[in-house]
Amino acid sequence: MKSAKPIYTIGHRNPDTDSICSAIGYAHLKQAMGENVVPARAGKVNAETKYALEHFKVEKPVLLTDLYPRVKDVMLDSKIVVRQHDTLRRLGEVMREHDLRSVPVTDSKGVMVGIVTVSDLAKRYFQELGMQNLADMRVRYRDVIAATDSKVLVSGEEGDFIKGNVRIAAGSISMIKNIISENDVVLVGDRHDETLIDIVNQGISCLVVTGNGRVSADVIEAAEAKGMFVLSTPYDTYTVARLINQCVPIRRIMHENPVCFKPLDMLSDIKGTMDETNYRNYPVVENGKLVGVVSRDNLMVPEREQVILVDHNERGQAVEGIEEAKIVEIVDHHRLGGIQTSEPIFTHAEPVGCTATIVANMHWQKDVDIPASIAGLLLSAIISDTVLFKSPTCTEYDKKTAQRLAEIAGVDINEYGMEMLKAGSGIGDMTPSEIAKNDLKEFQIGDYRIIVSQISVMDTKEVMDLEPQLIDAMQKICDHDGFDMSLVMVTDILEEATYLLFTGSPKTLIGEAFKKDASGTHVYLPGVMSRKKQIIPPLSEAVKCISK
Repeated sequence: MKSAKPIYTIGHRNPDTDSICSAIGYAHLKQAMGENVVPARAGKVNAETKYALEHFKVEKPVLLTDLYPRVKDVMLDSKIVVRQHDTLRRLGEVMREHDLRSVPVTDSKGVMVGIVTVSDLAKRYFQELGMQNLADMRVRYRDVIAATDSKVLVSGEEGDFIKGNVRIAAGSISMIKNIISENDVVLVGDRHDETLIDIVNQGISCLVVTGNGRVSADVIEAAEAKGMFVLSTPYDTYTVARLINQCVPIRRIMHENPVCFKPLDMLSDIKGTMDETNYRNYPVVENGKLVGVVSRDNLMVPEREQVILVDHNERGQAVEGIEEAKIVEIVDHHRLGGIQTSEPIFTHAEPVGCTATIVANMHWQKDVDIPASIAGLLLSAIISDTVLFKSPTCTEYDKKTAQRLAEIAGVDINEYGMEMLKAGSGIGDMTPSEIAKNDLKEFQIGDYRIIVSQISVMDTKEVMDLEPQLIDAMQKICDHDGFDMSLVMVTDILEEATYLLFTGSPKTLIGEAFKKDASGTHVYLPGVMSRKKQIIPPLSEAVKCISK
C-alpha cells in the first residue's frame, strides 16, 4: 500500500480526543512499517485534545476539511511563463521550445496579469500587413537590438521607447526623404556615405544597417552629433523588418483578466467553466501569483486521496467528500454503519470503549514500540472516551491497555485524567478578543464582508456572561479590518444549540436569515451547530431578499 502521495489516517467530523489521537497513533504504526501515512483531522482541535497534545508535545494533525478532488491535486508546476514586457519573439521561442499552445503572463513580481495563446500569435502574424507605428506598440530600443543581433555602433538610451515608424530606405534619396519622418527607425542596406548622412540628418532616432553593411566614420560622427542610434545587423532588410515587428511586448496581444483557478477550487466546480471556454490550459493563482497550470486532460482521471478511517465507519460522520476518496482501511470501535468501498479492504473493529485501545494493541501485536508521547496520546483518548473508566462502554481491555500506556508515558492515570477532562470543560483564560477570533472565517456574501467565529462549550453561561465585552471586541475587529458584520457562534455541545452574537450592519440581515428578533445583540438558534450549513446559507438567502 505504498504510494507517492500520502495516505491519511483521519477521524470523524467535529473530532474528539479519540479521533485525533488514534489518527496520530495509527499513523505512527504504519510509518514504523514503512508506509507513507500522515495523520489528519476533519475539524478543529478542542480544548481537551489541545491539552493532551501540548502535554505530550505532539503537533496537531493536518486539517482536511474535505476530500473532494481539488485543483492542487492535479495542477502542474508552472515554471514556464513569460513577462508582460517580454517580446513576441521571446514568446514564440518559449512556445516552440516547450511545444505549448498557451503561456501564462506575469509581471516582474510574478503576479498573474494575462494569458497568451498560439492563436493570438497567429493573429498578430496576419496583422503584419505593413510596418507598425512603434510609438503605439511601446517597443524599446534594447529589444530591437537583441532581436536583430545588432552591434551598437552609436548608442543612445536603450531603455527608451521608439517614438516613430519603421521605414525601409529604398530608392533615391529624394524618395527616401519623402517617406521619412522625425524619430523614425530606418532600415538601410549598403549605401553611399552621402546617402546615409542625408538620412541621419532627417532627425531619425535609429539607423539600422542590414547585411553587415559598411558604416564609415563620417556617418558615425554625424549620428553622434544627432544623439541617435546606429546599429549593424547581419540579417537582410526583410528579416530585420519582421524581427522588429516581433519586438512588440506580449501585453499588447495577451488576454487580460483570464479565466484562472485557485489551488483549493474543487474540480467539480471548474468543469463547467472549462466547458464554457476554449482554453486548453488554465492558470492557477494564489494571492494573485501564478503557482501552476491545470489542463483539461488533468480532469479526466484525477488521482483520488487514499484514507484510513479511524473511530468511525459511517459516511454521515466522515469528512466531507469521502465518496470521492479511496478508503483503504477502517479501525473502529463502533457499530458498522454500512459504508461501501470499491474493493475489499482491511477492517479492524472491536467492541471496546475506545479506538485507541485497538491501536495500542496493534502496535504490540506487531512488535512495534510505542514512544512515550504516542502512548500518552492513546491513553488520553481512552480516558476521554470512557470518562475516566466511568462509562458503561468501558471494558477491562480498555483499563489494562490504559495502565500499560500510562507506565510508558510516565503519568498517573487519575491525576492526569482529571486535569485533562477539566481542561476541556470551559473557555479557560481566553480573552473576549480571543473568543471573538476563535476559528474565524471571512465570507463575501453579496456586497457584504462578514466574519463568523465559533466556539463550542459544554456550558454557554460562562461565555454569555461576557456578552458586552465580546460585542465590543467584535466591533473593534470590524472597525480595524473593514468588515460589515462580525458574528460569533457560541455553540452548546450538550444542548445542540447556538447563541449567535452579532454586531455591525445591517442587523436586518440576521432577522431575515433566522426569522428572529434581531433588535438586541444575539439570537438563540436551537439545533444549529454548523456554520457552513446552518449559518452561511440562510445569510446568503437573506442578502438576496434585502437586496431586492
